[in-house]
Amino acid sequence: MKKTVSALVAAATIAASLVAVAPAAKADGGRIAAGVAGGLIGGALLGGAIAASRPAPVYGYGYAPAPVYVEPACRVVRQRVWDDYRGVWRYRPVEVCD
Repeated sequence: MKKTVSALVAAATIAASLVAVAPAAKADGGRIAAGVAGGLIGGALLGGAIAASRPAPVYGYGYAPAPVYVEPACRVVRQRVWDDYRGVWRYRPVEVCD
């Protein structure tokens, strides 16, 4: 009930501000007012449809199915290589695909 009253108060406030601000000399035959009114009505209809939509499905006892982990076809491994410049063994990453 509180949401409905607050929505009506907000709509009335917006409508009153549009009426008070719009100059009568450049109304263009009501085309702008019709566009604003159409936008407000369309937004209210879409908002009501979204608010009344069904909730997300519930699986079993309130839990979603377990995630599936797929191992990638390639992986990065460390390969030991000799560094002639420094004269030491070093490790570098190498991609290995099975």
